[in-house]
Amino acid sequence: MSPAVFSAAIPSPHGAPVVVAADLLTRRPGDVSLLAHEAHHGGLSGALPVAGVAVLLAAYLTAAALRRREPKGWSRWRTAAFTTGVVLLAAGLTGPVAAFAETDFRGHMLQHLLIAMLAPLGLVLGAPVTLLLRSLPAARARRVTAVLRSRPAHVLTDPWVAFTLNVGGMAALYFTPLYGIACADPLLHPLVHLHFVLAGFLFTWVIAGPDPAPRRPSVPKRLVVLGVSIAAHATLSQLMYAGLFVAVTAPVPELLGAAEIMYYGGDIAELLLALALVTTWRPARSRVAPRNRLTPEPAAPATSGP
Repeated sequence: MSPAVFSAAIPSPHGAPVVVAADLLTRRPGDVSLLAHEAHHGGLSGALPVAGVAVLLAAYLTAAALRRREPKGWSRWRTAAFTTGVVLLAAGLTGPVAAFAETDFRGHMLQHLLIAMLAPLGLVLGAPVTLLLRSLPAARARRVTAVLRSRPAHVLTDPWVAFTLNVGGMAALYFTPLYGIACADPLLHPLVHLHFVLAGFLFTWVIAGPDPAPRRPSVPKRLVVLGVSIAAHATLSQLMYAGLFVAVTAPVPELLGAAEIMYYGGDIAELLLALALVTTWRPARSRVAPRNRLTPEPAAPATSGP
């Protein structure tokens, strides 16, 4: 039977069989777009990402050390969270993970999980905007605050806009020819990675950022957006597992493995994000001050007798 018409049913851990075209079964690891990925990925696996994350971490640690000398101090937990985020970002862009991503789609998905979901969580919990505002002179801090209060910033930090940039970017990459085009283009591929880092940071900051933000949406609204994101993320991973509408050329075992990484790894990352939202939530204080119990009630006016 010709591979063009042959198909195979693969059992799914979610219960339903998965039908995949057999032309994928005949491919070997590293074929087509993944070969291009390997050929053009050298910039990301070289010194540039290492230098970038090193400068990022050095700047944060320097500012945090200076703030700790002040009476108000700076939280060591914030510093630890940001450091963890930078380490995860470096792990995703360099070393064994980057090498794995060059030849295997499962490695690419692991890389995506690290740089777009887990690393941004650590970076955001480090409260970098707060640290920046406290480190800048007053005039420059006011300029940053003005940018944060500008209309473009309000548009970008709307939860639904952040959701679209984050989850919509994944859909565009895996369900259109964009993945193959990016892997074959040495300039576009780093830009795709940059988009995922920034979109992941923005979404995480909007949902659970501890930094002060003007017009921050209410917690119920952010929970709704997070719930929709979890459902959309699970849908994308299940479509990939089923081989439906996927525009990535890779062997079947790699597609299945990548879908499982997206599904289970994404669940872990989103549960951590929900936990961060709960732990960083500060209920709004009532504008009406409660009566001080130690303050005596005003005496009733004396009434004259008959």
